[in-house]
Amino acid sequence: MMKQYDLIICGGGVAGLSLAYHLTHSPLQNHSILIVDKDGKTKNDRTLSFWSNQPTFFDGIVYRSWSQLHFVGDGFADTMDLGDYRYQMIRGSDFYRFVRQELSTCPNVEFLQGTVTQLEDGPEWAAVSVGGQTYRGRWVFDSRLRWPELKHTANGHRYLNLHFNGWEITTPAAAFDPEVATLLDFRTPQQQDTRFFYVLPFSKRRALVEYTLFSTRQVSRGEVERALRDYIETTLGIKHYHISNWEGGLIPATDRSFPRRVGQRIMIIGTMGGRVKPSTGYAFWRIQQDSANIVRSLSQVGHPFDIPTDSVWYGLCDSLMLAVMQQHGQRIKPIFTALFKNNPIGRVFRFLDEAASIWENFALIVSLPPGLFLRAMLQSKILGRIFQDKSLSGWIAKLRPVRSGFPTVDGQSPN
Repeated sequence: MMKQYDLIICGGGVAGLSLAYHLTHSPLQNHSILIVDKDGKTKNDRTLSFWSNQPTFFDGIVYRSWSQLHFVGDGFADTMDLGDYRYQMIRGSDFYRFVRQELSTCPNVEFLQGTVTQLEDGPEWAAVSVGGQTYRGRWVFDSRLRWPELKHTANGHRYLNLHFNGWEITTPAAAFDPEVATLLDFRTPQQQDTRFFYVLPFSKRRALVEYTLFSTRQVSRGEVERALRDYIETTLGIKHYHISNWEGGLIPATDRSFPRRVGQRIMIIGTMGGRVKPSTGYAFWRIQQDSANIVRSLSQVGHPFDIPTDSVWYGLCDSLMLAVMQQHGQRIKPIFTALFKNNPIGRVFRFLDEAASIWENFALIVSLPPGLFLRAMLQSKILGRIFQDKSLSGWIAKLRPVRSGFPTVDGQSPN
């Protein structure tokens, strides 16, 4: 007989494990859960960075936290105190280890290592095929990454490659301020792209130096290594250092729409569920909010689909940013310079979190150079897509941020 579960999660990465962890810390904690992934997730394959002004489920595994951020832009540099916010970093390997260990203590949670070959929807169950065996779930959540689908850019949608490549370096003498993280440093040739560095110091002699760029083309490892060496040795003035670790990867930056419900019993989560912020590449906090919303929907209405819709207003902002990056990538530098120069950091964070008030949105937008956005808007089909089949009053209503709420460690929502 097919083995049956209340919930099956296809993909045991950040999105899949986050949802499972939220489920086991909710009224649904006794539901049977199967997590399927093709590997055991033991490598430190990514750095999970986010800002927050409230406690989270994962405070115990935060590797480093900073109360100040440094920005270097177009003729402007500043070190900003974050107030009640903290910029935090979790190592991917620590996240995988912690969540898998926690879930392994739950008798109703099972792990299955293998490749999902087929999903089949049904009115009461969905079937998942793995290694010639079939498993049935009352609800199935799919977080598998499918690159061919992501790169489909029909109907005027944009797609860029967000490359991230970092070296963890150790220096023989003090070279960093461990109290200050560099969020954006644009002191690197833009080459018609949007390129910047960030520096996360772990001590006075050790830091992660990350090279990030949005590009329509693939970038070779040799080009990345030359940029990293030039930044470390010339811009930072560090001549002697040892590289102890390397990380790299690719994140999709696209404004295409992502369907969440793809069947009566199947829901898409993670990157394929649109949880990567297109204009920044940040996803960890959005995944936590999404996980909390799914759990709330399951608990209150009996299915996972009653979750907040994505904001049309912030979708327009992301589309405009991607249009500028695609057409004039090097011009993002003055835009971000104006963003950080003319706005308090709390407003910037709330805007990027899609939680700013209408007034904060207005104040932030008028602080930016308007020419590039107007040109991008006129040269693209963005407005036509935004207003298609939508009434003006309905679109204006969507200007208000959706406060989805992320439950804190005591189980209470901050909103």
